[in-house]
Amino acid sequence: MKIAIVGGGVAGASVAIYLRSLGVDVTLFEKKQMLIAGPPACHLHAGGNLYPDIDDTQRLQLLRESIEFVRFYPQAIERRPTALAVPVHILLNPKELEERAFILAQAYGDLVAKDSKAKVLGEPEHYVLSFNHEQLQELQELPTPKVPQNHLEWMISFAKEVALTKLKYPVLLVQEYGINIFRLSAIAQLLLQDATIHYGTKVVDAKHEKGGFKLTYEKNGKRYTQHFDFLINAMGFESGYLDDWLGYKKSRLVEFKAAYVARASYRQEHLYPEMIFHGIRGTDRGMAQFTPYSGGYYQLHGMRKDITLFEDGVAKSSEVSSQPKLPQKYIDWIEKGWPSKVALHRTQRAIEYVSRYIPDFKRAQPTPTPLYGAQQIPGANLTLRAAEVSFEGDRYARCEIVKVSSILSMADAILQKLITLGALDPSRQGGRIYPKPLPEAKIDSLAKEIAKARGYPEAMAKIAIPFCHSGQNCVQ
Repeated sequence: MKIAIVGGGVAGASVAIYLRSLGVDVTLFEKKQMLIAGPPACHLHAGGNLYPDIDDTQRLQLLRESIEFVRFYPQAIERRPTALAVPVHILLNPKELEERAFILAQAYGDLVAKDSKAKVLGEPEHYVLSFNHEQLQELQELPTPKVPQNHLEWMISFAKEVALTKLKYPVLLVQEYGINIFRLSAIAQLLLQDATIHYGTKVVDAKHEKGGFKLTYEKNGKRYTQHFDFLINAMGFESGYLDDWLGYKKSRLVEFKAAYVARASYRQEHLYPEMIFHGIRGTDRGMAQFTPYSGGYYQLHGMRKDITLFEDGVAKSSEVSSQPKLPQKYIDWIEKGWPSKVALHRTQRAIEYVSRYIPDFKRAQPTPTPLYGAQQIPGANLTLRAAEVSFEGDRYARCEIVKVSSILSMADAILQKLITLGALDPSRQGGRIYPKPLPEAKIDSLAKEIAKARGYPEAMAKIAIPFCHSGQNCVQ
């Protein structure tokens, strides 16, 4: 059976890796010159603690899926925890957040008890830890380690640099790690270096054809057609175009969002946890997110319409088209880059917003290239964070991920469909093959090339705490 995957983002590339490991004939189409070059992913939502508004079903799904993601891409993971705080002016009860986090800790412990290989987020008893004001004040008196060796040491830099009087208590530390998108791209390209991939190729039409589909695509100024038996739609925010060509109706939202990169060269001596300051999405009190990279670079979110969100940045599908129509300026920004004046202005706003909670960060300098893209969300619920694959008939699958951790659940569902069609032996079900570790030097070199090609500092392609080939964290 010949399978086409349209879109080489994290969904399309990961499904291609997964299916090829099972011997499936896969052809991947990607309009850019590299894989996983779309919307940024910086955070592994291993329990969804960043989202107080989602239900426990979604949170548990994100936990399970994140464990699988770490096992599949261990060398793309930045192994540093996340500190979660509620500012005093936000009407959230941190005690309730703590209780929900401990439910996830118990679920993680249960998963590890059933399968020891699931222990990829550290020890279950350390999955969530809470700190009161007095404990953080005590940590202020300790020296800041260059490389934290335990959960207490990770919180020393937080205690020293955050305006503690602006927070409610307790403050939580959760084992939700980071994702380095440049390393993820490099790993995918290395794992698929022998695959059939059409880079720089735009699929422009699709039609039903006996026993499958006829794809029309353009490459190097020429147009081609090819038949495939099974079609996987992994086109990201443009997924609706493929639905429209085939006459399928699908309700979805698309949201344009951005994160910003700032440099604080004076802060390179120590490692920091990721820091989340909860807020009310879309208001002037939206969540602030502080994500550390190597080299003194930081990725910043401010969930306000003048920083990460945009006043007209959400579009929805219609009765006549499954493809939401974003304003053209956002399409131009995605395809051609941002106006530098707009990028620098919003980055400066992000610095100012984060420095409300981390005062010394006001000295940081903006960089000119945001991390941005458009995210597709199935249905009409903008708060949806966990999603599943959807099908039309037996031979068409949509991989509309909201969070990257969902990709392997989607791949499992596609695998089951292929077994039902007789394309794979039933013994393949549940037999996922995890990629073998790649040479770190190869990942590092390619990740730096990718970062540079996309206009970002090469330092952002590094991780502070490397993967240990034993399968354990190098720093616990």
